[in-house]
Amino acid sequence: MAATPGLEHSRKALGWAARDKSGVLSPFDFTRRETGEKDVAIKVLFCGICHTDLHIIKSEWSESTYPLIPGHEIAGEVIEVGSKVQKYKVGDRVGVGCMVNSCRSCNSCDEDLENYCPKSIPTYGAKDIDGSITQGGYSDLVVVDEHFVISIPDNLPLEAAGPLLCAGITVYSPLIFFGIDKPGLHVGVVGLGGLGHMAVKFAKAFGAKVTVISTSPNKKKEAIERLGADSFLVSRNQDELEAAKGTLDGIIDSVSAHHSLVPLINLLKTGGKLVMVGLPDLPLELPVFPILPRKSVAGSNIGGIKETQEMINYAAKHNIHPDIEIIPVDYVNTAMERLRKADVKYRFVIDIGKTMKPSS
Repeated sequence: MAATPGLEHSRKALGWAARDKSGVLSPFDFTRRETGEKDVAIKVLFCGICHTDLHIIKSEWSESTYPLIPGHEIAGEVIEVGSKVQKYKVGDRVGVGCMVNSCRSCNSCDEDLENYCPKSIPTYGAKDIDGSITQGGYSDLVVVDEHFVISIPDNLPLEAAGPLLCAGITVYSPLIFFGIDKPGLHVGVVGLGGLGHMAVKFAKAFGAKVTVISTSPNKKKEAIERLGADSFLVSRNQDELEAAKGTLDGIIDSVSAHHSLVPLINLLKTGGKLVMVGLPDLPLELPVFPILPRKSVAGSNIGGIKETQEMINYAAKHNIHPDIEIIPVDYVNTAMERLRKADVKYRFVIDIGKTMKPSS
């Protein structure tokens, strides 16, 4: 379906933006680009809050460009399509994750790994192909090339879809790629936050035995009784770690705080894999001797568009949803402070559709 006659080529949009390194968000009026021939214009209804948002609005990883609208866990409805769009029509339920463009011609792009394209363009805070700075989903409207739009199955609630496009694919992809998605394997999950709780859910759906590894003993009941993990290790309890040595086929490490890798490597069987998906601020030490028994330490970063679509279809089929707390947009600064204190189980989702109001 072509672009709706009468709609302006570019239109005003509403968002909440950070203006400086304080990271405080406030209402922001701006203009989205025109809907190009291969573009999809999406009315944003929900947007998840990722821990990455917190770092970037405060320029904690690199120098951010302000004003900055964060948000890369976007779910909504198509309101306009360009004349050459083939996959979507007005009214479709769709989402947008962590990237909105790539070169489309490198080896990574050819292999459906746009996430590893050296010219991949993040959903916010990056220079777009037209020279503008991308703005994210804490806004009422996004315009995205159809290739980077994800179809959301009808049986998956829109409010649950956004976090799957970041936290979900971040753990789904390494479970698949590193072959720790098979029934009967024993998978460890380090950290029980936004990423970790999704890793538990996907690993259990694949038929694996799951052990959660955490510094917090008080998370044991949550991990086992509510999320369905089979066992729990307190990472500071040396007796528990010693008893579990050599028992895990693979580990998904979702922790972003600085921590030692050696105790985790020791939990692996010969040939086991420790996959890092968290983003610690400081370099981690990796002694050679613990990995000599053919143990691997690897990394993984979200997933390509094809795999992201496969993931969200799998989640819908197997009723895998993130645990979320829905908030109004004017609660976002409080949510950021709570997120910094890990005071959320396990993802904030902004109800953009009902609570985004004109700044006036």
